Amino acid sequence: MATEVEPPKAVYHAKLQHGFQLELYVDGVANARQMAWGNDNTLYVGSRKEGKVYAVYDRDQDGRPETVTEFASGLNMPSGIATHNGSLYVAAVNQIIKYDLSALNASAKVVYDQLPSDGHHGWKFIRFDNQGRLIVPIGAPCNVCDEALPYASIYAIDLDKGERQLLAQGVRNSVGFDFHPQTNKLYFSDNGADMMGDDMPPCEINRLDQVGSHFGFPYWHGGVVEDGRFTIPEALQGKMVDPIARLQAHVAPLGVEFYRGSQFPEPWQGALLIAEHGSWNRSSKVGYRISALTFDGSDNSGYRVLVDGWLDGQTPLARPVAFLPHPDGSILISDDYQGRIYRLSYNSGIAGK
Repeated sequence: MATEVEPPKAVYHAKLQHGFQLELYVDGVANARQMAWGNDNTLYVGSRKEGKVYAVYDRDQDGRPETVTEFASGLNMPSGIATHNGSLYVAAVNQIIKYDLSALNASAKVVYDQLPSDGHHGWKFIRFDNQGRLIVPIGAPCNVCDEALPYASIYAIDLDKGERQLLAQGVRNSVGFDFHPQTNKLYFSDNGADMMGDDMPPCEINRLDQVGSHFGFPYWHGGVVEDGRFTIPEALQGKMVDPIARLQAHVAPLGVEFYRGSQFPEPWQGALLIAEHGSWNRSSKVGYRISALTFDGSDNSGYRVLVDGWLDGQTPLARPVAFLPHPDGSILISDDYQGRIYRLSYNSGIAGK
């Protein structure tokens, strides 16, 4: 069933850095999560609670979508999607499903089924690396627990060979990552534990410098809070990696994306955009915004808020999830709370006023 799309319109309640604009790109994409571009400017969108993957069509290729249709349904939390070599890949908790987009009717084929079936933190964010491997996080099946691998980790999977390599461990629940445009190092978000108070532990942005590194969970939260319920293994003493940035507790950073376009000005060139999905386990809500880490020449980072205003008192107006670069240099942002996708752009004419 196809749904007609209304023309884009400004999102008036959003508060933006000077010169930026936010418009509603498409509505009616229930529980919108990760996005990916397919053939002929078709935008694919995963969901978590809906169990669906959507196709958003821009048939006249004018940059404004006309219709939203259900591409696939009945899936198990198909939050993470990615396109590669003409196919769409969908992460549905314990399996990776491939759809050949070049076929008239893209049939589903399970290409990997060796992932845990736990629903707790079982939804995924996926992306292909420059070797053609699919990068897949596997969340902890709990709030805080000490479970053996493959839980609380990030893997690189060779789908052709069915082999996987451990990239990072001690990662509670990463729902977003990207590769640095120059160094190709993996930067990823991690959601801090719940039920430890309003202001602890911090959420994290991490960088993988060495394959196999341990990032602390469940022994060491955010590099600052030791968890007395667990004994740190001797092999990890002094070897756990601290975050490169600590975010406010419970802001729930999901998608992260390096800005590679030319539209945004300094200091946003090369910045790491962060979708702060927003808190649920806190006496007063935090997050519900787009922030960024901006870097100087020494790779030191500074934290800035780019889009705010999605929290009206204690009432959420939007919950950002993931980013996708638009060909024109703007950035698409999914919102699983309103079932919308927004378009963030920079207008030098506004900036000059």
